Amino acid sequence: MELTHGLSIMGPGFRAFDPNPGGAAGHDLSTEPEGFMVAMDGAVRIHFLDWGGPVATADAGAGGERAADTGAASPDSGDMPGVLLIHGLARTAWSWASIARRLRASAHVVAMDLRGHGLSDAPTDGYDPDQLAEDAIAVAEGAGLLTFARGPAGTRGPGGRPFVIAGHGFGAVVAAWTANALGDRCTGLVLVDGGWTDLPAETGMTPDEWLAAIAEPPEVLSSMSAWLADREAFDPATWGADQELAARTEVVETAAGRVKLAIHRHALAASVGALWTYEPASVLPAVQAQLVALAARDDDAGRHLEALREMAAARSAVGRSPIRAASYPGLGHNLVRHVPNAVAAAIRAAADPRPNAVADDGRPPDAALDASG
Repeated sequence: MELTHGLSIMGPGFRAFDPNPGGAAGHDLSTEPEGFMVAMDGAVRIHFLDWGGPVATADAGAGGERAADTGAASPDSGDMPGVLLIHGLARTAWSWASIARRLRASAHVVAMDLRGHGLSDAPTDGYDPDQLAEDAIAVAEGAGLLTFARGPAGTRGPGGRPFVIAGHGFGAVVAAWTANALGDRCTGLVLVDGGWTDLPAETGMTPDEWLAAIAEPPEVLSSMSAWLADREAFDPATWGADQELAARTEVVETAAGRVKLAIHRHALAASVGALWTYEPASVLPAVQAQLVALAARDDDAGRHLEALREMAAARSAVGRSPIRAASYPGLGHNLVRHVPNAVAAAIRAAADPRPNAVADDGRPPDAALDASG
């Protein structure tokens, strides 16, 4: 790719953030996640991958459904964040595998399949903001991520630990709705190239027009090998077993040897319909959690980054904490794949419940960062 080093975004409503973590983040290749279901109203089941981590969780219940956490935890669980990862449109929990592997040594990491996606059920309803947030909260509670988050915003109660939600694209929008619904139970919100733009206003399209614009070309869907080759070509340097598995979960192979998107048409249309109801100017200023945002290559008119600047100013106007943000002008939308170390670093930064933490040399972190250039 052209540019893998991020550029910190500064200005009103922003706080300094180093988007280029030194050294390689720990990458645990030895552990695979367990799959669980959490039951919602109407017998709808939401699937999630639990990568585990330093916090003990309850065993799965009958039929593979996850029971509520019993409260048992390792002695130092108060220092370990719970992290919920939410994938983008028409993708699955497996798209987060490279991030989960980098975080699980220091966090309890869970990645969910949104309703209509992956192994979650695909009902004909429930794709509204409130229900999508409720699904995410049910996964977080079922996996035990929220059990110990009892302290006020930015602090920890007895046995408390921070809880972070990270979302990519459409998942960033669902993450924002969820963080808003959780209030001070959510410490950090990480938006990966999404969640701060008003797509109807930015694109000037209807949901149907946008769906047509993002449709996969017929030749890409001509076979599984063509699909995988297309996905690999996005960034050959980051292609591997996890990326291939993620790509395979996004499609199903037909008897004729072609592939089609695994997401049902009604679920895709309903998800985009929900996306078109999203009003970041109403949601993000209300979010109590600390925000970290990573932006990919901007559009020609510069609207994507301008929208992020507007959100930072809007949060500042109501007294919310500044946004830590970085842009990657040489990279495409899938920053989870292109710069996994930076995404993992953003989640770690959002998990720190000390917005005014002091650096090792006694200075506030922003001062230390500014001094280092």
